[in-house]
Amino acid sequence: MEKIHSTTILAVHHNGSVAIGGDGQATLGNTIAKSNVKKIRKLQDGKVLTGFAGSTADAFTLLDRFDEKLNAYGGNMKRAAIELAKDWRMDRYLRRLEAMLICCNKDEILMLSGTGDVIEPDHHVAAIGSGAMYAQAAALALVKHAPQLSAEEIVRESLNIAADICIYTNHNLVVEKIG
Repeated sequence: MEKIHSTTILAVHHNGSVAIGGDGQATLGNTIAKSNVKKIRKLQDGKVLTGFAGSTADAFTLLDRFDEKLNAYGGNMKRAAIELAKDWRMDRYLRRLEAMLICCNKDEILMLSGTGDVIEPDHHVAAIGSGAMYAQAAALALVKHAPQLSAEEIVRESLNIAADICIYTNHNLVVEKIG
């Protein structure tokens, strides 16, 4: 089976608001399998935004578990993320899942991985996926040199820059914001 490459997800907390966005491309080998995958989800009535990279089925399983954890811990995103990461690492079924998540609310951004990582990024910018480093570099530059832009504008422009460079990222963007 060909390895699936896909996605760039970027979250930015800037000027009192947070935005997260992702492209819509999924590839199978050197072929575009789908160009309009929606990789951004709202949880907790839009108070928590998430994005995923990796296997879609695995990511949906993790998002369901994350939503359960959010409900169990009264919407406390950091606590829910830590509990999910512990389960993800220790559970025999979950540890086989191949995906990464970015979760954000009005106050913080977290990156979660199957190795038990819950990372609160420096500079309020987080990126995952094939084009992550391109989008993150663009976002950091825009935060520093174009501080008048909104978080949503920074995410959109950074993802477009990543799509111009990364063959696994397209310009079919979904961007959501809080604040």
